[in-house]
Order: sequence, then structure tokens, then C-alpha cells
Amino acid sequence: MRFCEIVGQEEVKHRLRQSVQEGRVAHAQLFTGISGVGKLALAIAYAQYLACPHRTTDDSCGQCASCLQYQKLQHPDLHFAFPIVKSDAGDVCDDFMDKFRSLVQERHYFDLDDWYRQMGVETKQGMIYEKESAEIMRKLALKSFGNGYKVMIVWLPEKMNIACANKLLKLLEEPPVQTLFLLVSEYPEQLLSTIVSRTQEIRVPRLAEDTIAQALQAYAPHLSMADAHDIAHIANGSYLTALRTVNNSEEDNRFFNDFVALMRNAWLVGQKKDYSALLQLRKWSLEMSDAKEGREKQKAFLQYAQRQIRENYIYNFHCEQMNYQTANERQFSSRFAPFIHDNNVEKMMNELSKAEQQIAQNGNAKIIFFDLCLQMIVLVK
Repeated sequence: MRFCEIVGQEEVKHRLRQSVQEGRVAHAQLFTGISGVGKLALAIAYAQYLACPHRTTDDSCGQCASCLQYQKLQHPDLHFAFPIVKSDAGDVCDDFMDKFRSLVQERHYFDLDDWYRQMGVETKQGMIYEKESAEIMRKLALKSFGNGYKVMIVWLPEKMNIACANKLLKLLEEPPVQTLFLLVSEYPEQLLSTIVSRTQEIRVPRLAEDTIAQALQAYAPHLSMADAHDIAHIANGSYLTALRTVNNSEEDNRFFNDFVALMRNAWLVGQKKDYSALLQLRKWSLEMSDAKEGREKQKAFLQYAQRQIRENYIYNFHCEQMNYQTANERQFSSRFAPFIHDNNVEKMMNELSKAEQQIAQNGNAKIIFFDLCLQMIVLVK
């Protein structure tokens, strides 16, 4: 992976290149930032740049044997550790390496949920287990293939269990010769403070809206500049969120229509005593609880609804920069937002969050969604 393949982050790229050119490569570096800003891609591009014998001041050459091996994530001096879910498929990262390579090569921007889907698991309890620390030590004890750095990239080190974290700490305190640790974290506060103190932090900031908009137009030429900027604003600095918005536009439109139907009919029952709308809510709850929808989509809708409640509440402050909505969502909010206020916003969020939790716990979806409708009738008044 080359720096030129990564969206934005020019200051971070410059800092990383400069450290190599000046021979100031810290043996342990911690890349931090929100999901979707390119942390893992930057770490891989940095390692490739460091290994490239023909690198320029701007990037690795992309053509030498080392770069070609890095592009396939098969360089003998490049190693990875990442969260896994133990199964019959294996219990260490090497057992899942082919799937991880495939995901990284398919898309440079992904998160833990994408990785779980790639592994083919439904559970959300992935971990870097103690056994992985022995694998890390074994790999780093090997002689460097090209007499350069042996690179260990740990994606989401906050997922290490305590035994693994303690053993990694010992490696950071007494690292093998010519070893580079690149830790890529979204929640560094969950790491052992002693690990953080032994790393050099590389903060990867949110991407600028203009940067995301330009990247989106290159990715999806059918997007107008206005739509690209709308999506970039909603993404709030995450290119991954922007990509999902473009790719899931049909699903998002459906979520929007479902949200409007829920709130409009709840308002008609509560404010206008229109009891035909109650039948519509009953029908809505049955459609939402249809087994064909699947629990992941049901949870995704409830998360979307929580975001819309938040956006409608913020809409009342008339501060466009704080509002993250599409044109259709803003148009609906212009009429609906006054009904989301201090007296009900927290209760609405709690009801939606409770429904999401109950769905995740395999509760009866028909009961959960109809109860949610009844609660919204009371709260939207």
C-alpha cells in the first residue's frame, strides 16, 4: 500500500516520511483516531515506505520486489495481530490471515464489524488472546529477511486480553533488534497506561469535508458536488462512514421512510386521536419484526432512529454545522423537530436504545416493535 492510495492525511504522511528520511524511527508507535480515517492503511504504507530500497521523498516506488510483496501483504518481515473469534478455523491470527489479507486488499477502509463479517461470525466478542503473544515473540525472533526492520502491526490492541497485553509490554520494554511495533487503536484509553507510555503517538485526525467530498466524487462520479458535500458533512470526518452512506443509500432511504412512518403515525394517534393511524403502527411493527429482515437490520434501523432523534433535537438550535442530515432528512426535520424537546428527547433515546438491546438479546421482535410504537405515541405529544 502506498501513501498516494490513502485519502487526505497529508500532515501525517509528511511526518511519517520525514521520520524515515531523518533516521528517527521510533521502535513503537501508536496510531490513534476514530474509525474510518485511514490509520491501518497509513501504518501499512509507512512500513512499505520504510522497506522500499527505491523510495522517493514522497512515496515508496510500488514496483520493486519489496513493494510488490507489501501490496500482497506477504512480505516476510511484515506481521499482523488482530482480534479473532476462536473457532474450528483456528485460534491464532495466522489461521485467519488469508481472510484478513483479502479484506485489506479489497478495501483500505473497514472496521471491526466488517472484519467479523469477513470471518463469518455473528458474535461481537473478538479478542487478541494470550497465545498470540507467543506467536508475536516467535515471529520477531526470526532473522530479518532483508536486513531491515521486522514490522509487527497490531490492529485494535485494546482487544488484547490482560495476559497478552502484559507480554507485549515486556517486548516493548526490551524490543528485539531492528523491530518496529505499529499499534493501530481507536480506543487508546482502554490500553494499559504502561503500553501507551512506551509508544510514540501518531494522532490521525478526522478528514476535512472537502477532502471527503473530492474522494467521493472520484469513487462515485454520478454524485453531484452538493450530494458529495452533504454526505461528507454527515460522515463527520470518517471516510468509511461516507463510503457506507454512498453504498447503502437505498437502505438508508428505507430507514428514513420507516422512521417517518413511525413518528408521523405516532403523532396522529397522540395529537389528533386518529385511531386509523394506530392500525398503521400495528402494521408497521409487524413489517419491522418480519423474520426476513434479520436482527442486524432491525438493530441498524434502531441505531438510525436514535441518530435522527438526536439530529431533530439539534435542528431546533438552527446551527447547520452541528446538524448531520441529508436534504430529505432536513426537510422532514423542518416540520417534525419542534416535537423533539427537553421533555422527551432523553426518554425517546432510552426507548430506542432499550429496543435495540432487546433485539440483540433475541427478544420477541413483534412485542418489542409494537411496544416501541406505544411509547412513541406517548412521548411525541
